[in-house]
Formats: sequence, structure tokens, C-alpha cells
Amino acid sequence: MPSDQEFPVSSPSAGDRGSNTPFLTVSELAGRLKATVENAFDFVRVRAEISRPTRAASGHVYFTLKDDRSTLDAVCWKTVAGHLSVQPEEGLEVIVTGKLTIYGGRSKYQIVVQQMEVAGEGAMLKQLEERRKRLAAEGLFDATRKKALPQMPAVIGVVTSPTGAVIRDILHRLTDRFGVHLLLWGTLVQGPDAAAQVARAVRGFDAMPAGGAVPRPDLLIVARGGGSLEDLWAFNEEEVVRAVADCSIPVISAIGHETDTTLIDFAADQRAPTPTAAAEMAVPVQAELLARLAETDARLQRGIGGRLDQAGQLLRLAMRGLLDPGEMVERRAQALDLALAGLDRGMEKRLSDLMLRVSGLAAQLRPPERLIAAFGADLGNYGGRLDQAISTFVERRGTALESASRLLSANSFERVLDRGFALVTTPDGRALKRAGEVPEGADVTIRFADASRTARMDGAPDPSAPTPAAPTPAIPDRAAPKKKAAKQGPSGPKDSGQDSLF
Repeated sequence: MPSDQEFPVSSPSAGDRGSNTPFLTVSELAGRLKATVENAFDFVRVRAEISRPTRAASGHVYFTLKDDRSTLDAVCWKTVAGHLSVQPEEGLEVIVTGKLTIYGGRSKYQIVVQQMEVAGEGAMLKQLEERRKRLAAEGLFDATRKKALPQMPAVIGVVTSPTGAVIRDILHRLTDRFGVHLLLWGTLVQGPDAAAQVARAVRGFDAMPAGGAVPRPDLLIVARGGGSLEDLWAFNEEEVVRAVADCSIPVISAIGHETDTTLIDFAADQRAPTPTAAAEMAVPVQAELLARLAETDARLQRGIGGRLDQAGQLLRLAMRGLLDPGEMVERRAQALDLALAGLDRGMEKRLSDLMLRVSGLAAQLRPPERLIAAFGADLGNYGGRLDQAISTFVERRGTALESASRLLSANSFERVLDRGFALVTTPDGRALKRAGEVPEGADVTIRFADASRTARMDGAPDPSAPTPAAPTPAIPDRAAPKKKAAKQGPSGPKDSGQDSLF
């Protein structure tokens, strides 16, 4: 960068405007201004009100600081924003510490914030009230969300500092009252990282599975000792309040002394004025519990005794109106004897009536020997007629079968082959009636009366060729039996169902 002697920053006089004075580029001028501002204002503290805070996707936070007359752009880098003791909120009056710099890309100066604190307790109380109203409007403090505390928790989870006096007070009180299993999740309870650790501890306890290696707590206690508003501010952070409100395990808040109030107290299921009081709420006093059990046992014994006495009196009163069981049994036995006697008499009379009726029916019956002889005579007559009918039926069927066989033999194509004709078929057995049904050169089978031969078709048939004369019919053998003429139907000879070769 050029020195001040090489690039004077004072404006040239009117007489020097045409001289050879060296010039500056915009970037060089911005660099000079940036170095000047950062050297002159490398550490400043500014009190102002925050306006339009915005957290970019990169994690950097941008906002504006303003008073009643001026504004100042501010930026807090990602590495610093997560450790601020106070997070930027709209309208919050703060004191920021940082250094001024110039952003040459827009010719604007801004402050790079390193620390941030609330400007006075009044501003913190104002911020606290505004946050309380906003969270209450979301329903996080509704009474319907509160869960009842367990009467006898087996496991209690405690969120507090592992080195403070709070955990010792809680352990001492739990031991005096009733021994339970306690799980401690140590966290910071003050400072910029305390809120994130407390919220993570509450959500961690809530995420523990039931029946796991580490027992899931039946009750949570979030505790811290007393302190100023700034010391307790971690328990006013929104992430802590939401973690407690979303927790499915009942939570007791025990932050500070009885006069201290934080937002976690509104979201918890029960508020304790002190950590010691939280331990007393969590478990009953052993001696008091034993006394209550003894009193309950005595009341139970008295109640059972009274119920037994009352039941005895009712039993004695009922016995007066009841008959003697022995007399009741004797009466039932006498009635049973009378019923059995009547049953015997009824059965004897019924048997006598049936015997008389059977005797009358026996007189009306024919001897079985006569019935068998008559049935045998009828069966012989029926058998002779049945044999004659069967013989006649078989004879008729045999005559009809012989006639059909002769008719089938007369109409068979083999008789035609015996007269000098031949049957031409394709290799698959289909009969050919015309020469045009097969192409030239096709193989065919010619069946004669005595055997078959294979042939190949020549060229197309000549339509001008003379039709061969019909063969002279063979002279029938006189010695052969005459064939019966086929039966004539109403419209001609009966169709045999076979193609004619004539």
C-alpha cells in the first residue's frame, strides 16, 4: 500500500488540478479508509437498541444498532455468535464490544461484535417479560400441559452443576427422607454455554428408553443456587423453556431462592422455592410414610372387623327364617319314595296293556310257512316268463346286428378297390378327389386292393385329355349269397355316412 507521502489525502488546490498528481483507484481508497478506521477504532463499546436481527444460512448474525438519531450496521461472525451471553433480539437494548471496519463492496462502515450484554437490569426485565408473553401465547405455560408428580419415584434425574452445593443438598435430603436411585447429568448453570447444556440434558433424559441399561428417570429436577438476574439468565433462554415444556417426564424447577423467578418455572410441572424443597417434593419422608401406612393398616383392620361383625349378624337373622336342613332332606326323600312307587305301578299297567294288544295281533297273523310257499310259487312263474323274454330280446338284437354287418360290408370302399379302383391319399391320410388339390411334385399314396404304393404328382392335368372309359363291372359270383337291399327311407336310400367312390 502506498505511504502517506506518495498519496496525500488532502484535496489539491485549484492551481494544482492540472498537475501530475498521482491518482487512487476505488479499491485503493477503500483499503486506505479501512486501515485508518480499524487502527483508530480497534476497540469500542457501543450502547444501542437492536433492530432487524437476521441469522444467515452461514451462521453469521447481521443486525442494526440504533439510537434516537443514528444507525450503525453490525455483524457477529458464526464463531462468536454461538458463545454470546445474550442473543440479539428485536428492540433489546444492549452494550456491544468490538471494532469498526469498512466494507468496501458497499462503501459502508460497520462494527464487528465480539461481546454483547444487556444494557442494565431494566432492559433485561423488559426482554424477559416480552419473551414470557410470547411463549405464553404459544401455550407453553398452560395448566393443561402440567403432569402430576409420581408418588414414589424409583429413579430421579437431576440436571445441575456436578461440583456445586446444590447436588450435595439434594443428595442429603433424599437420603434423610427415602433412598432412591439418582442420576446426575452435570451441566454449566451460568454463562453463554449453560442454556444449550441444560436443554441438551433435559432432552437426553427424555430420550432414554424404558428398560434400557441405564434406568429411565420417573422424575426430573432442574436445580441451581441463587444469584443475580444475569447469573440466572440461562434458565430464561427459549431453548431451555421449550425443552422443559416438551419433556414427557414430570419436571420440578428449583432455580435460585424463593424470590427468584425464571421462565423455566412457568414451563415446569412443579416449581420448588429451593433445590432442597425440590428434593422434599420428589419423595416422602420415610417416617411419615411408615406412620401413614400404619394408620392405613389400622383403619383397614377396623373396617374388616366391622364388616365381619355385620355379616355375622345378617347370617344369624337369616338362620331364623330357614328350615332345618335335615328336615328338608327327609321331606324330599319321602316325596321321592312316593314318586318311585307310582312309577312302578304305572309301568306294570303299561306292560299288561301291551301284552293284551300283542296277543290280539298274533291271532290275526298268517303262519310264515304258508307265506313262504306262496311266494316261492309266484317266483317260479315270474322266472319262466323272464327267461323267455330275455331269449326273445337277445335273438332280435342278434338278427339286427347281422343285418347291419352285411350292410356295412356292402358299402365298404374296399369292395370298390376289388373292382379295379384305387384310393389316392396324402401322406397324412387325407383322401384326394381332384388333381388340383395337391401341388406339382407332391408325394401321394395310392392304395390298391392288395397293397399301397407311393407316387409323385407330375405336371398340371390336361383338360383336353379324353376321360377314360368306365371299367367293366365285374360279374357277380353266383355262388355268393344275395345281399339284402338297403332300406329305403321316405326320401331315398339311407345315407351310410361315407363318401362314394363312384
